[in-house]
Amino acid sequence: MNCQECNQRPAAVHFTKIVNGEKTEVHLCEKCAQEKGEMFMFSGESGFSFNNLLAGLLNIDPSFHKQEQNPFQQEEILQCPHCSMTFPQFLKIGRFGCAHCYETFQDQLKPVLRRLHGGNWTHSGKIPKRIGGGISLRKKIDELKSALRESVIQEEFEEAASIRDEIRELERKLTASQQEGGK
Repeated sequence: MNCQECNQRPAAVHFTKIVNGEKTEVHLCEKCAQEKGEMFMFSGESGFSFNNLLAGLLNIDPSFHKQEQNPFQQEEILQCPHCSMTFPQFLKIGRFGCAHCYETFQDQLKPVLRRLHGGNWTHSGKIPKRIGGGISLRKKIDELKSALRESVIQEEFEEAASIRDEIRELERKLTASQQEGGK
């Protein structure tokens, strides 16, 4: 496939944008993509990197723009106490300096992760189908136990009894499935 801009070189960058269900695809060679500039998240360097992509995704998010800034007030820049990296530096290079940066910049990362993970900001993972039965049951039991605690705190004892009975039933199923798997 040739570049849609120059029609001379092979397309090396394939950009797909979906807005309200309408899909738009652009196929450009590396040179034309660099000439297009920030639209395709290049920063003047030769080649395309994942860091540029991530930095571009982070820069798009409107939650990072301050609404009311006082021109006479010095803005405090958040900095990691362990590696001294700032959030603007992270946006530029696309990766953190140390593991403590995740805690330091937690509030800035939540909107980004929600956008990247379809509204979620915690990783729930996938469960393999082969061994997923027991894991799914344990996960459901843990969820029900926390719901049971909440019901007791709220003094909703009828609901708590119902949840307790459901937990016991799931624990029986879990025990039975473990005994079958052990044979």
